Amino acid sequence: MLHLGMAIEIELKAWVEEPQALKEVITSLARAPASFDKEDAYWYSQESRGLVPISGVRIRNERDTDPQGTIAHTTWVTYKTKEVRNRIEVNDEQEFTVSDGKTFEELLKRLGLKQGMRKHKQGWTWVYEGITVELAHIEGLGWFVEMEILADDNQAATVTAARTRLLGFLHRIGIGEDKIETRYYTEMLRSRGM
Repeated sequence: MLHLGMAIEIELKAWVEEPQALKEVITSLARAPASFDKEDAYWYSQESRGLVPISGVRIRNERDTDPQGTIAHTTWVTYKTKEVRNRIEVNDEQEFTVSDGKTFEELLKRLGLKQGMRKHKQGWTWVYEGITVELAHIEGLGWFVEMEILADDNQAATVTAARTRLLGFLHRIGIGEDKIETRYYTEMLRSRGM
């Protein structure tokens, strides 16, 4: 999702069986969506000295098209400290853009990191009352709705309030809590040998 710098992401994702119908429901609430196409490559340290997060460093090449047809290309670099609390992800994320993704990847190689898993994600995004909503197809997995609130801290009261809002929106768009997926995409892809 799009932001620059440090943020606490409080988010959930859920499996979607009828993506086109859900797209229409969300659009009726939050206006016309923007589309996206995201190619992620995860880079990992060969040494476990704690210098690189276990989740690795993600290089994301993203192409966004707004409702008016304007296209933007951005290369994002992200690393996170991840956790799941009560079926909600609470991630401390550091993110910035680079002007030349290939040069940055060469730097990672020279620093001893190796490229591992790749992920391809396409879909649409909306913002509804401070919640970023994505309807995304993850290659090799299927369709998901993702909802995220950015917070200044990860204190229990903050997470609880965000969780209430996220679950409220999930119910509003007609998806049951039984569809919530707490595993990370990388975990699911790895379990499928991807």
